[in-house]
Amino acid sequence: MGSVPKKRSLPVRVVALGGGTGLSAVLRGLKQHVAANDETNSLAPIADLTAVVTVTDDGGSSGRLRREYRVLPPGDIRNCLVALSPSPNLLGNLFQYRFPAGRGLAGHSFGNLFVTALTNITGDFPKAVQVSAQVLAIRGQIFPSTEQNVTLEAELADGTIVPGETKISKSRKPIARIRLVPSRVRPLPEVVRAIRKADLILVGPGSLYTSILPNLLVPGILRAMMNARAQRVYIANLMTQPGETRHYTVADHVRAIYEHTRARVFDVAVINRTPVKPRLLRLYAAQGAEPVDPSYAEMEELGLRCVSGAVLREDGKVRHHEARLATLLMDSFVRGGPPRRR
Repeated sequence: MGSVPKKRSLPVRVVALGGGTGLSAVLRGLKQHVAANDETNSLAPIADLTAVVTVTDDGGSSGRLRREYRVLPPGDIRNCLVALSPSPNLLGNLFQYRFPAGRGLAGHSFGNLFVTALTNITGDFPKAVQVSAQVLAIRGQIFPSTEQNVTLEAELADGTIVPGETKISKSRKPIARIRLVPSRVRPLPEVVRAIRKADLILVGPGSLYTSILPNLLVPGILRAMMNARAQRVYIANLMTQPGETRHYTVADHVRAIYEHTRARVFDVAVINRTPVKPRLLRLYAAQGAEPVDPSYAEMEELGLRCVSGAVLREDGKVRHHEARLATLLMDSFVRGGPPRRR
């Protein structure tokens, strides 16, 4: 594990890419280090925080709204909006409120309906997200990776083709390859500009094939990342996922990304060093999941520096400790400004 090079002294621009619960956890931790909208002459280390969210979800409330109103899935976007909103916050709680009953309403969250309604009013999903961000007074900005209607398709190890994120997530067979349909989708110009200006780019944690790769398979996003001046950091998952990443090490995750993108995307990996308690190990093992092996030697062979820290939180589930993860990221890459790529 290499030492971190000398850092700069200016507030930095951070871009975080992902989806699902992983990205919102990272954002909740990082927002504490971003200046509030009403602060002036702030010494906060993060000058600008941008979230880039995958839009391939086709299940639950998001999937229903996507099919019925032909909008992009709002669920992951909604979670990121709430993650960056002031906390505790009545509006944030309102956005997360899920209707327990009602014909046509049961299962929908208020935030999903709000973003969908705004999309119909403005005629533009990214605009609806920006208006929602203003309503919630979030610390940062959020963009979908693309505004095109895109879906996921997986080819399993046995050659079976599985269409759609929901079916892919439920599959228990190893995945050979994932792809976007259509494959040539355009990223939002705001996303490309944010990546070009970034000092630090974070990818993960999250489901490898359904949260991480969908963003990186957008050609313009990958191209912008490869040409960026920023350090590119992969935040490793804590646990494997049954079927999708069974027995995967951190190096296996990185190799899968490299094979799909045909590029060496990352400079550094952030890895948890806290062991999972035996009771939770048994619970996860019963579901076919296990801690992700850090595989430090293999990571070194891949040319990646590794930064490790105690970023595990156990509360009946294994999750990243949001505040500790954010502090590790701040101390390793942001305090005084992150190093440029070598």
